[in-house]
Amino acid sequence: MKRSLPKQLYIEIVVALYVLLFLYTAIMKFRDIPFFIGSISHTPVLRPYATLLAGMIPAMEIAIAILLIIPRTRYYGLLTGTGLMGIFTLYVAFILSTMKELPCSCGGVLQQLNWKEHLVFNCGFLLAGIVACYWNKQFIMINRRSRIPVI
Repeated sequence: MKRSLPKQLYIEIVVALYVLLFLYTAIMKFRDIPFFIGSISHTPVLRPYATLLAGMIPAMEIAIAILLIIPRTRYYGLLTGTGLMGIFTLYVAFILSTMKELPCSCGGVLQQLNWKEHLVFNCGFLLAGIVACYWNKQFIMINRRSRIPVI
């Protein structure tokens, strides 16, 4: 089954945006790990895990970006990236509903967003990822002999 050009273009754009977003935020977090740990520590639920998460989150973001870059693993990268974006969106919603002022731990330009703007930003990326996953999934077939996905 062939993908329509607009759907393929949409998927490629979403993949590129996810790669840029995840690499950018991972680099910004790694550049200032003490600030990232401090930001995570402000959330009581995450405080005990702040040091662990400060290493794991940027590493996961880089791993997802790599999955998205490799054509054979792109679908899994889209699923994982969209899932991580869903977790981040839930976290931002949690922060908005339970806490007052809290520093954003994203780093760089995204740090300039307030929490409501951040929620809208994350929802946009989450929705884009869900659509890209759905459209990409529609066109994956399995080679029955080798059990390898055929795009």
